[in-house]
Amino acid sequence: MSGQLKEVRERIKSVKSTQQITKAMKMVSAAKLRKAQQAIVQMRPYADKLNSMLVNILSNLEGDADVTFSKTREINKVAIIVVTSNKGLCGAFNANVIKSAIKTINESYSDQYNLGNLDIIAIGKKGGEFFRKNYPKANIVNDHVALVTDLTFENIEAAALSAMDKFAEGEYDRVDISYGRFRNAALQFPETIQFLPVPKLQGTKEEGKEAKVDYIFEPGKIELLEELVPSILKTTVQKCVYDTHASEHGARMTAMDNATENAEELLKELKINYNKARQEAITKELSEIVGGAAALNA
Repeated sequence: MSGQLKEVRERIKSVKSTQQITKAMKMVSAAKLRKAQQAIVQMRPYADKLNSMLVNILSNLEGDADVTFSKTREINKVAIIVVTSNKGLCGAFNANVIKSAIKTINESYSDQYNLGNLDIIAIGKKGGEFFRKNYPKANIVNDHVALVTDLTFENIEAAALSAMDKFAEGEYDRVDISYGRFRNAALQFPETIQFLPVPKLQGTKEEGKEAKVDYIFEPGKIELLEELVPSILKTTVQKCVYDTHASEHGARMTAMDNATENAEELLKELKINYNKARQEAITKELSEIVGGAAALNA
C-alpha cells in the first residue's frame, strides 16, 4: 500500500510541474499574441486593398500590357509556399495548414508531384520536416527556419523572391501559398491561395459588360506595373507570414489553456485516489492493531 501511495504522490508532483509549465507557456503566448495580432490587424486592410487594386489593374489591361507576373502558362512545374511554425505545442494548427497544402496537391497537382515537378518552399520548420519525410518526390528547395522568428521585411522579401524569380524565368508555372489565417485568439483556419500568376478578376456582368475599374497611370503603364507588381506580391507574402505568426500564438495560447485545465482536473482525480488509498491504509493499520490487541486479551 505504501508503494501505491508513493506512486500517486509522484504522479501528483509530476502533474503539478507540468501545469506550471503550461501556465507559463500560456502567459508567454498571450504576450506575444498581442503584438502579433496588432501587426496583422494593422497590415491586413493595407495588403488586401493593394491586392484588390493589383487584380483590378491586371484584369483590365485588355492585352495592351504584358506583365511578367500575370502570365498564364500551361502548368508543368508548381511550387507551394507552406507557412508553418518552428515549434509545436500549438494544437492542430500546423497539421491543419499542412492538410490544406496536401488537399491542394491531391486535387490539383498530383500529376506534377508524381513527375517530380512539385517544389515546396517551407517557411517554418514543421512544414519542411513533414514534406521532407512524407513526400519524397517533392523538392524542398528552401527551408526558411529563421524567418519565423525574425519577421523583418528583408527576410520575408528573400522568401518571396525565391518563388517570384523562378516564375519570372519560366521555371515555375504556378505558385500557391498555404498558411494559417488569423481570425481571433480562439479561431484560426488554414487557407491555400493562388500567388502566381496573379489571378484575374472574374467581375460581375451587367447588361453584357464586365465590371471595370479605370486607373490613370503616371508614368507609363508598363514601367509602373513592372515596379508596382513585385512590391505588392512581396506584401502579400508578408501578410500570409504575419497571419500565420498570429495564428500560431493564438493556437498555442488556447492549447496551453486547455492543457492547464486538463491538468487541474487530473489533479483532482489523483488527490481523490490518494486520499482513498491513504484512508484504506489507515483503516488496515487500525484493523491490525485492534486485531492484535484482541489476541493479547484472549
